[in-house]
Amino acid sequence: MKLHYFYDPLCGWCYGASPLLTAAATLPGMELVMHAGGMIDEAEGRTITPDWRGYVMPHDARIAQMSGQPFGEAYFEGLLRDIGAPLASDPAIAAILAAGKLGLDPLAMLARIQQAHYQEGRRIAEFETLSALAAEQGADAAAFAGAWRAARTEAEGHIAETRQLMNRLGLRGFPSAVLEQDGQLERLELSGWLGKPEQLAAALAERLPKPAPSGDDALFCTPESCR
Repeated sequence: MKLHYFYDPLCGWCYGASPLLTAAATLPGMELVMHAGGMIDEAEGRTITPDWRGYVMPHDARIAQMSGQPFGEAYFEGLLRDIGAPLASDPAIAAILAAGKLGLDPLAMLARIQQAHYQEGRRIAEFETLSALAAEQGADAAAFAGAWRAARTEAEGHIAETRQLMNRLGLRGFPSAVLEQDGQLERLELSGWLGKPEQLAAALAERLPKPAPSGDDALFCTPESCR
């Protein structure tokens, strides 16, 4: 089974859904395919403003209530008051793609970027921040810098493909998830599972293919022998 995950690093609801994706990705037989959507284009030149703070804070409060995900004081009273701080999805998306190229876990990189933004109030649109986060995940600094630069161009095509696929599947925004099994696609509504990662994992596990029977009635060990 594949789980197609449509996300953006600056989407608050994606941060709320982060534990769900982590739980689903650990299931044996589950393949997670990540599709980044580029919600805030770097070319727009958007920055933190008082209006932005006023817009996101009530949404963030609702996300925290429904998902249990923590939002830090450094975010509310630090980053959201850092007028002029850049707001852009593209640099973080490139970092996630670069992490995958370096053999790191892209989902873990996304989760760490989200934590840095929403808990620690760090500027995730800046390379210095992303490089430090990648180092925490085990990336060599020089290797990450090269991979990130290459991924900056790759991210443009990746985002375009994501948007085309979302249009084709009728997906309206982030986060969105689609299960693929035996060539069939089915929308997985994440909102009803917020705050319930273990329950989601259990429900998905029931749908995964079961191991083929071994042909033996029982396989077990005793103090004397194993069979």
